Amino acid sequence: MNTPTSTERYARVIEVSKRVRWEIERDVIRGRRFDHAKTFMPDGLSLVRELPFLGAADARLFSQVQGRTYAYMFGLVERFINAKVLDVSRDHCFGDQVALEALVRMSDEEIKHQELFRRLESQMAQDMPAGYVQTAAANEVAQVVLGKSTWAVLALTLDIELMSQAHYRASIGPQAGLSELWKDVFLFHWREESQHAILDEMELRREDARLDPAQRSAAVGELIELVGAIDGILQAQAAADATYFTSVASSPFTSMQRVQVHEKMLKAYRWQYIVSGAMEPRFQQVLFGLVGQEQRQRIEAALAPLAYAVPMGDEVDLPLAA
Repeated sequence: MNTPTSTERYARVIEVSKRVRWEIERDVIRGRRFDHAKTFMPDGLSLVRELPFLGAADARLFSQVQGRTYAYMFGLVERFINAKVLDVSRDHCFGDQVALEALVRMSDEEIKHQELFRRLESQMAQDMPAGYVQTAAANEVAQVVLGKSTWAVLALTLDIELMSQAHYRASIGPQAGLSELWKDVFLFHWREESQHAILDEMELRREDARLDPAQRSAAVGELIELVGAIDGILQAQAAADATYFTSVASSPFTSMQRVQVHEKMLKAYRWQYIVSGAMEPRFQQVLFGLVGQEQRQRIEAALAPLAYAVPMGDEVDLPLAA
């Protein structure tokens, strides 16, 4: 049963959700299109500065290709996030109705986010050169993810939603000169995701309390498998995006430069979708507060091969201490 304290936390999420509620056309798009004379993905996430041979126009295009994939990837993961939210909300159907309302509101917002990202992809498909490819299907990814334990899926979901907030605060919000529509999309997205992360943590802790040590150890293994599956998606998308970028860029590239574009695209995606989340202090505090030392070492070992995927000059050991 939920304690009064947890009910109060659910109630606060509802209050903030009502206060920050937005609508796609009225508040975000407002009849606008993306300004392709400006950058989409900020430099701290795109790692474009690690490709010094790109001219200004191609550097901007590099950010726009990544920005298109960034919107696509969020639409992709929100498919399984919403399905899991609906699943765990059933635990509250005959219990805490405040908790149920908070999760139903989260589900409604996640459906809205998926619609938003579909609208963005439609715009970018019209305004960018043909040939862009999405390498993973949302339903197929969701079926794989949802085949894992609830603990693993909620841990991954918490990571994603804390990661998105960290990206906005550290890179998207502060950088001047981004396309106004692209920047606004992730401002409004961030406002609702901040409440989703609170619910993710609460539901993860509630699920963790049900597990015995053997079940928790198995769930950690499933979380590691999910990170590996995400990396597989990133490898395929990075290869497709590098091919697309080099085929539509304004300048020709040597064979070596094409290899470098592919390498940096993959490094950027690993930074954006895996490493930056693993470094997020709040995620580490929650995750490592639930697992034992042996399980933490397993997670660290799984992340070690990706430790290179941070911006140059910021090399760290992963995970960082919380």
